[in-house]
Amino acid sequence: MTTPDAGSAHRADGPIRQRAAALLAQMTLEEKIGQMSQVNGGESYIHDYLADGLRAGRVGSVLNEVDVDTVNELQRIAVEESRLGIPLLIGRDVIHGFRTVLPIPLGQAASWNPELVTRCARVAAREAAAAGVNWTFAPMIDIARDPRWGRIAESPGEDPYLASVLAVAHVRGFQGDDLGEPGSIAACAKHFAGYGAAESGRDYATANVPENELRNVYLPPFRAAVDAGVATLMTSFSEVDGVPATANEFLLRDLLRDEWGFEGVVVSDWDSIRQLSIHGLTPDDCESAFEAARAGVDMEMHGDAYLCHLAELVEEGVIDIEAVDEAVTRILTVKFRLGLFQNPYTDPGAFPPVADDEALATARLAAVQSAVLLKNDHGALPLEPARIGSLAVIGPLADAPHDQLGTWIFDGDEKLSVTPLQAIRELAGDRFEVHYVRAMETSRSRDTSGFDEAVAAAAEADATVLFLGEEAILSGEAHSRADIGLPGAQAELVARVRSTGKPVIAVILAGRPLTLSDIVEQVDAILYAWHPGTMAGPALADLLFGVESPSGKLPASFPRMVGQVPIHYNHKNTGKPPSPETVVHIDDIDPSAPQLSLGMTAFHLDAGYTPLFPFGHGLSYTTFDYQNIRTDVTEFAAGESVTVSVDVANTGDRPAGEVVQLYVRDLVGNVTRPVRELKGFRRLRLEPAERTSVSFVLRAADLAFYGRDMRLRTEPGEFHAWIGGSSVTELGTAFRLVPGA
Repeated sequence: MTTPDAGSAHRADGPIRQRAAALLAQMTLEEKIGQMSQVNGGESYIHDYLADGLRAGRVGSVLNEVDVDTVNELQRIAVEESRLGIPLLIGRDVIHGFRTVLPIPLGQAASWNPELVTRCARVAAREAAAAGVNWTFAPMIDIARDPRWGRIAESPGEDPYLASVLAVAHVRGFQGDDLGEPGSIAACAKHFAGYGAAESGRDYATANVPENELRNVYLPPFRAAVDAGVATLMTSFSEVDGVPATANEFLLRDLLRDEWGFEGVVVSDWDSIRQLSIHGLTPDDCESAFEAARAGVDMEMHGDAYLCHLAELVEEGVIDIEAVDEAVTRILTVKFRLGLFQNPYTDPGAFPPVADDEALATARLAAVQSAVLLKNDHGALPLEPARIGSLAVIGPLADAPHDQLGTWIFDGDEKLSVTPLQAIRELAGDRFEVHYVRAMETSRSRDTSGFDEAVAAAAEADATVLFLGEEAILSGEAHSRADIGLPGAQAELVARVRSTGKPVIAVILAGRPLTLSDIVEQVDAILYAWHPGTMAGPALADLLFGVESPSGKLPASFPRMVGQVPIHYNHKNTGKPPSPETVVHIDDIDPSAPQLSLGMTAFHLDAGYTPLFPFGHGLSYTTFDYQNIRTDVTEFAAGESVTVSVDVANTGDRPAGEVVQLYVRDLVGNVTRPVRELKGFRRLRLEPAERTSVSFVLRAADLAFYGRDMRLRTEPGEFHAWIGGSSVTELGTAFRLVPGA
């Protein structure tokens, strides 16, 4: 195909904004509104209504079309048969891979490795770009403190600092150094804002988030993405403070545009403009179009409120034409930055083949580094082939090529999947026997008819590896769960296998933190693999047999039971903080005792106040010793810094990776501050007996927070700092921030 010359406004010379302005000046109101409209495709076929819309300039973007020939034909019609020849944005949810599937984003967050996250996003972008996709609706950077919410699988977890670092990593991976370079696609930070705070973890539910909490917890990852140059941003389905995000002028204009200076495109979520009337904010689609346009939504995803009503709103003077022009300018600017005016067409032969060696190596490394060793009693792991005559591999997820890919993998190719069973058999070769029993048809099954065979296999084996968890379909959008324990009869399967008296290792594949209290004492080791993607098998085999040592750390706390939710490490102290001395268990209460306050602290009688596994937790096949935490100064002022250092040693007999974590507490603030906040982390690898010093530099700005006036501030005062391998480390020191001169 040849790219047409549609006029000087499309040429590569001159600043992009000027070129966009020159093109805008040629557009009719209907063509402008067309640029603000995204329609759904995805059938590898171009319906007449879509082709007619393209020719008339009524379409600015097409969603969900990934057949490259169809994409090229869509672009050809838009460029060669419309009046102004404006190319299309081709959008797709490329969440954690395209054909090659990487671990779910929550799993990638468990790697605590931003460089690796960037590589994962780059693999996804390159494969998607080869199909003609130039815009992904990722990263999702909603802070998620409720594992009942299905979309926690797409989230970076519960911590604003970790989420902010990974938001930048994703943006860099998708967009590269230049949006116009081959293999780069426009990223979209979503969902703005507070979506992860949906009531009861129910998808689409109301998010009741006070502004101070919004600014200090939920917004930092979005600010980091904006500062990193993210091209687009998507509104949330949920309402915040009584106003749905798609019509929230405070979020989209006051904060995003005016305060942060964001110049990219804001797109609605799927049909969320028309849904404003379902929320009860507006009486009809016309009012919905008005509210969204006034708030600052540039493009409507899969809906026709703009197409049907925006022109009349402009003509009646209800919406200023300047607002429309600003939106269209932003859309055109992204298209120019992507190089679409120079070459709207995709030549798949110009890209490396999908699932090439680099893609698979990245997927394998990500699956290795995202796995978290939660428990390992008596050195149950790693397994040693020389000491195993027979291994029982049991469970519904040991050989499930689709389910290991996880949620939101429209384009993932399960034929590329290497399952754990396949990889274990390959590793075993003729060194030991592998006896596989599925035991359950699905993770949800309550049929126990296969348990006798599983128990017999476990009894005859030297050790058993149980592959348990959730099928892919049980997490993700619109897949929230009220009970987040192991579904079906899995806990009973664990108990039956445990009765054999042989070592039992549980490998959990899931899209969220699960409540594991009913099995945690029934197994010798737990390796939490999330949904690890295409290369789950080789990665887990390497971990189980000690080729690699686990190094993942939890990006979200694991509750003991669902009634503890929300439970997160960076909670507030309250006026009555719990302690081991104040906690009373429900079984210890004297039934004849009078009603007492039980020490008047914040805990649950039946669960205490601690999670089953805390944020930042993750074991290794070696041990790491932290000593000599110190600061280079005891106090510093604005414009200066304090360096907090620690010595870390590998005291075991295996080389391994560790994530060193820095936490800080601001003891007194204009608003109350969390008991701990992650302020830095470093992934390192140490050989046996190797010791190193790790340092973190903190400046006054790193200690800033939003106060009662909703302004970012730093306050003089005393701070505590801790460094260790999880959020519960007790190795600490202190420093002071003093007033400047």
